[in-house]
Amino acid sequence: MEQYVVKKNPDGSEITVGDVQKVLLVILKDIDAICRRHSISYWLNGGSALGAVRHQGFIPWDDDADIAMMRSDFERFIEIMKKECPEKYVFQCFATDDRYNVLIPGMKIRMKGTYLQEVNTLLDNRCKGYEGCDGIFVDVFVYDYVSPNMFEDLPRRLLNDVLMVPEVVADNVFHINPIGIKKAIMHNAHAYGRHCEKKHSDYIGFDLTWVWKSPFKPFIFRYDDIFPTQYVPFEDTQLPIAAHPHEFLTMGIGPGYMQLPPVNKRYAKHIRDIRLPKEDD
Repeated sequence: MEQYVVKKNPDGSEITVGDVQKVLLVILKDIDAICRRHSISYWLNGGSALGAVRHQGFIPWDDDADIAMMRSDFERFIEIMKKECPEKYVFQCFATDDRYNVLIPGMKIRMKGTYLQEVNTLLDNRCKGYEGCDGIFVDVFVYDYVSPNMFEDLPRRLLNDVLMVPEVVADNVFHINPIGIKKAIMHNAHAYGRHCEKKHSDYIGFDLTWVWKSPFKPFIFRYDDIFPTQYVPFEDTQLPIAAHPHEFLTMGIGPGYMQLPPVNKRYAKHIRDIRLPKEDD
């Protein structure tokens, strides 16, 4: 089995994607236990969902893990994590730390005793100054109700696309925490989700804080393509995926999702530097 190296240590040893995935799997299992205990529906998202379907586990060269949940569950999850976050983790989100970048997934759950620096410096972690603040993490994406009507959906997305520019400039160029802009981005996303829910929309998708997809071709799914979620084999355990994974992955990844990419595209792409937990942790 090919090993995908993410770091070569000064002593000649290597850290592979497989090593990182072992840590991510521990985090995923602990998240699953919390969600099961409190009846919070969530599902594997993006490449993690693809891995579950195509590889019955991680994609062999994938160096991160993503889950998703509806906003109502996410807001409950925040309150639960405030009280029950296991000691070996810290979690970061805008609701608990206004330094958090609202343009990234809604929450990061990080393992203490580890370190990870992402490749994308534009979205560097700003939540510093406490144990575990830069640990290896699992991303939690937020989904909300949306409208399939482009004329109703597009203006809301374009507004957050416009607000994204001063947010990124303030944060990355002037190193100012643009709390007001962040709140405006969040308010627009929440208001749109509530509006669509009240209209009993049958569609859900990434909430509008996720501006890294064309607003003209957003991720939009039928509600019943995701719910009820189903547990499937994932490595040595079982984790939940969308009810209709074909429809979910066709939209989220592409119609050829079962086809492996060329060999030169199979590499770890998210990690610049990393430190794993000590053997006795």
